[in-house]
Amino acid sequence: MAAAAAAAGEMDCEMKNINELNVNIDTFRKLVRSYLDLHQYNAALFWADKVVSLSNDDPKDVYWLAQCMFHLRQYHRAVHLIRSRDLDKAHPLCHYLTVRSLLAAGCFSEALQLLTIVENDTSLSQTARNFTIDSPSEGPVDPDCPRNLESSILFLKGQVLEAMDNRELAAESYRQALGCDVYCYEAFDALVQHHMLSSWEEMVLLDSIPYSKQCSTPAEASFVRQLYEIKLNKYQGPYPEGSHPSKTVAVPPSPSPGLALKGKLSLDISDDHTGSQKPTSTPLYAELQTNSVVKIMANNLDVLVSKAERLFYNCKFQSCLKLTEEVLKKDPYHSNCLSVHIGCLVELKKSNQLFYLAHRLVDLHPEMAISWFAVGCYYYLIGKSDPARRYLTKATVLDRLFGPAWLAFGHSFAAENEHDQAMSAYFKASQLMKGCHLPLLYIGLECGLTNSVKLADKFFLQAQNIAPQDPFVMHELGVIAFQNQEYERAEKHFEDALKLVRSIDDSVAEKWEPLLNNLGHVSRKRGKFSEALDYHQQALVLQPLNSSTFSAMGYAHAMMGNTLEAVDCFHKALGLRRDDTFSTTMLNYVIEQLVDDPLPFEGAPEKMPVFKSKKSTTPRIISYDDQNPDESSMNVDEDVDGVTPAIMSDTPNASDLANVTAGSSNLSFEVEMQDTSSQTLDNTS
Repeated sequence: MAAAAAAAGEMDCEMKNINELNVNIDTFRKLVRSYLDLHQYNAALFWADKVVSLSNDDPKDVYWLAQCMFHLRQYHRAVHLIRSRDLDKAHPLCHYLTVRSLLAAGCFSEALQLLTIVENDTSLSQTARNFTIDSPSEGPVDPDCPRNLESSILFLKGQVLEAMDNRELAAESYRQALGCDVYCYEAFDALVQHHMLSSWEEMVLLDSIPYSKQCSTPAEASFVRQLYEIKLNKYQGPYPEGSHPSKTVAVPPSPSPGLALKGKLSLDISDDHTGSQKPTSTPLYAELQTNSVVKIMANNLDVLVSKAERLFYNCKFQSCLKLTEEVLKKDPYHSNCLSVHIGCLVELKKSNQLFYLAHRLVDLHPEMAISWFAVGCYYYLIGKSDPARRYLTKATVLDRLFGPAWLAFGHSFAAENEHDQAMSAYFKASQLMKGCHLPLLYIGLECGLTNSVKLADKFFLQAQNIAPQDPFVMHELGVIAFQNQEYERAEKHFEDALKLVRSIDDSVAEKWEPLLNNLGHVSRKRGKFSEALDYHQQALVLQPLNSSTFSAMGYAHAMMGNTLEAVDCFHKALGLRRDDTFSTTMLNYVIEQLVDDPLPFEGAPEKMPVFKSKKSTTPRIISYDDQNPDESSMNVDEDVDGVTPAIMSDTPNASDLANVTAGSSNLSFEVEMQDTSSQTLDNTS
């Protein structure tokens, strides 16, 4: 008791000394804020500590002191400062900063526990709600507290849950944050960029946000909505630039049975082993609507990146690269643009540009996952899978939620036909990208390559449930039907995919060359040889040096009886690929047909001219009418005995003629021979 009384006396003495100094605390509080604005955190920390002492641990001053510690990355120190004064559960701002510091320090369980305790405390929850206003005309209860504190706390909760791999609850927290504050872009970005929602769920979310309640005017509400629309996933279908699927949606897709779980197009039907099944239900999209924000803010970098993403998923890589280069000239380190730009460089095989970009990013931003992702993509592009996997692993360590790195990781295994390891990487990507269909599509491709057709069918159906308008999925379903010898159904899938591809532009991207070839294969199987040749010709325009296309064209010509054209196509195929067994076999076959069937020269008779038995050895000529070389028009000299030999029905080959000459000395072919003996004598003389 005596010690406590002495301490209280000392504190009273100190307070008296401070009061005697007559210090204006507000001056130092403004000084702290100014140093924070100038990012001089050590100076701000020094003066904030003095303000706390002068104000006798005022909660606001404690918050600003902890804020300085947070900016200096002293997370545990900030948590201890707030908790030592019991402000983590009593003051909303201190509670928010405590959770944010625990999240930055990696203490996810402790952060979630604190959030749960505060949620159960109705008094503190009500205090946090008082700091949030529903309309801009109302002012906050405390002018120092932000108007969107409740939505920020909900967003923090979503981040904590996502870090703990509880992505369903995290998505729900992000939805609640958007419901509290329509301007909470981070929550919307987390839902879209982390692929937490399917295309149908994204449209439902877009309609559920209360724009009219929180925006001051209808024009502002429409502006916010359209800004969010251009951020939605671009790979769900080949929609035009500045357009989006209408909000009118049919019944949501039901999950397919089987395993519960974004491109890589299969090369050709002959190299794929996949199967398909018609999905139970798919979302239906109404007519595309034009987004006016795209026109009004045509030079905004985010809008340009959105256009580039749509071009990338429509396989317009040259146009996409041109647009991303334009963006990176204005902002060389635009994070959202960098990932699209790297993907374009990989697709167009521009290894030199990718090498320069990767080195520049690593030198300037070694702490960013996108930097090491660029390095891994470069090594993948040049065919060095081991270093590619090493650097892609580093990217996933820096950002474990970076889905593209896991997809590229799986591609590196797939390039070496290591199907099990590739599927393992794709499974990890599917766990991180629940609303994205690409991991499921790649898993199905790998299953098909291992002859697991039924399993591949299940994964393709799940991918179609997520993205029913994606032509890549339709293509793979057509491949499955072809492998199952369901040619009519396969043709329908391929034609539907081609219609979607051509819905934007009549010109088809080079990426879709396998689709055109596969349509040619299906048409040939169904006896439509002319259509098959037409599709193969279109594929040849996209990739002129593809030996398999020439082989397919040669096969179609052979089926039509165009032997000369078939020989020409098989020769071209072997000129591009000498070890093509199919082309070699077919070339030998059609050459044999060419030797046996065609006439030796134009206008030659289809039947062998008659020849007769002669007793005289004087050669004479058999004449016939070239205009009508048949039996009735042949003029054959009669034999001495008046007997005309029979006409042979088939043209003999060389061996038959040799046998006839050797075995019948009294038979001879009558040809015109000129007597040159007199000429020889004259020349000799």
